[in-house]
Amino acid sequence: MAAVAETTTTVRPERRRPSFGRVMAWTVMIAIVLITLVPFYWILRTALSSNPGLNAQPADPLPVDLTLGGFERALGLQSTEEAVAQGGAGGGLKFWRYLLNSVLVSTLITACQIFFSAMAAYAFARLRWRGRDTVFALFLAGLMVPTIFTLLPNFVLIKELGLVDNLLGIALPTMFMTPFAVFFLRQFFMNVPKEVEEAALLDGAGKVRIFFRVLLPMASTPVMTLAVLTYITSWNDYFWPLMVSYSDSSRVLTVALAMFRAQTPQSGIDWSGLMAATLIAALPMLVLFGFFARRIVSSISFTGLK
Repeated sequence: MAAVAETTTTVRPERRRPSFGRVMAWTVMIAIVLITLVPFYWILRTALSSNPGLNAQPADPLPVDLTLGGFERALGLQSTEEAVAQGGAGGGLKFWRYLLNSVLVSTLITACQIFFSAMAAYAFARLRWRGRDTVFALFLAGLMVPTIFTLLPNFVLIKELGLVDNLLGIALPTMFMTPFAVFFLRQFFMNVPKEVEEAALLDGAGKVRIFFRVLLPMASTPVMTLAVLTYITSWNDYFWPLMVSYSDSSRVLTVALAMFRAQTPQSGIDWSGLMAATLIAALPMLVLFGFFARRIVSSISFTGLK
């Protein structure tokens, strides 16, 4: 008998050529990433350069006269004489004092706003009382009021309370609640099944106990998301702290950055120190957002916000 040898051939699937739409989508995505990252690179390049080098070669894509002098001035490690010698104008800054002020203000705003906004959101979502929807609509209308319209009334109020040039005066206007925070948490509370609350009522729990023992623990993810967003917003606030703080005792980090723009006849604007201080001030928020980015996106989609 003749042996019949069978040969098997492996059929490889044909590679599909990328479609025009896919190529355009990747091109647009890469362009957006570059547009987003290039400013951060330029900030780092400027921070690592010297001011005389920047004046001589302003368009050089690489750091000019590589130095850490800008970061030393931003951290307050240089005296005024050393800063002026390097073409800077921000020597002797109380960086750690400004950082502590920013942390205190942002933490106070975030903790109080989350607590009071959660209670207000629970009242609008679960409690039945006359005029609830009308009051919520009026409260939500605050989202359409530009912030700049409230600066002068808030300043007059803070002045009458004697809180100008005080950390509490910086935090007070947004410390209790905001329309967005209430709306955000209300969306979550409305999505919680009513059976959960009814089961707690059958066990003898009151409204306050249901809020603190049942609904608030269930809302840990939205609360954490709102806390991160609130902390970043309060940390980056500039105009309001600039209006009410006049000394180092209440000056936050974002306002202190303006000191690097103080022009002197010898040096002009300290661009190197300004970019170094900006990078240091933004770095904690970038790390915070990067760590919670996935949770923020999932929480926003869960609460039904578009």
